[in-house]
Amino acid sequence: MQGLAAWLVARPQNAVLGLAVTLLLPAPQLTSGVIMVLLVLAQGIRRAVVEAMAAASLLVVVSLVFGVSVASILVLMAGTWVPVIILAILLMRTRSLALTLQVTVIVAVVAMLGFYLVVADPVAFWQPTLAAMDEFARQSGLAVNTELLNAEVMTLSATLAFWMLYVAGLLLGYALSNGLPGEAGRYGWFRDLSFGRVIASMMAIASLLALVVDGAWLHNIAFVLFVVFWIQGLAIVHWMHAQQVLPLGAVVAVYVLLPFLQVLLITGLGILGYMDAWFEFRRRMKKA
Repeated sequence: MQGLAAWLVARPQNAVLGLAVTLLLPAPQLTSGVIMVLLVLAQGIRRAVVEAMAAASLLVVVSLVFGVSVASILVLMAGTWVPVIILAILLMRTRSLALTLQVTVIVAVVAMLGFYLVVADPVAFWQPTLAAMDEFARQSGLAVNTELLNAEVMTLSATLAFWMLYVAGLLLGYALSNGLPGEAGRYGWFRDLSFGRVIASMMAIASLLALVVDGAWLHNIAFVLFVVFWIQGLAIVHWMHAQQVLPLGAVVAVYVLLPFLQVLLITGLGILGYMDAWFEFRRRMKKA
């Protein structure tokens, strides 16, 4: 990975090619977005934007040659690059990975609140998407339980999906930049990540209010605030490996099993991360 990072920042044409090619891959936020974060952190915002504009021009030409919708390519570029550029700039300004991720959690909650304030009828809003999913599933010979995919689940899933994609892009791009000379740990280490007691308190208050207030929006906010702590739980796993408490195989096993045991692992890591926010297990283990 260190060689890849060095190659991407070595020459402008390497960066342009990397941005353009990876944007066309599945989950571009985890490919092209990662490269964009690396370029911003390693080269600065101006040069990274120039390289992004060059990659955009190349993609527009390719789309015209092959008859692909230019509008769809432009939307894809904006949705992939703009959010991670903002996150990378925020990381450079705050000089703290933990503070940057705390801000992303607050933004996700505010975005969900804004959705419920702006959209008067979430059911009608998500109906075309659910219908398209159902049609695609029938054409593919798949079965989709549309009863489970209601408006509240779709809102919750969309919020968490976008948050996870952009946060993962930031973390992976930052990890790539750490492989460059003189860049290691400039804004903190992922293994030391903590969302802190403020986010933990927000989750506790939202959960208590959700017990007495009948509102799907409040339940969704409480759930989002809990799920984000699985990232902190994952950071603890990396910290335990760095402290030689866990072998590398255990860390690899977590990532390998994650696609198969999503609910179980994310719940377990979320509980671990949430408890750590209150009791600071890593600090206590260091003292011990």
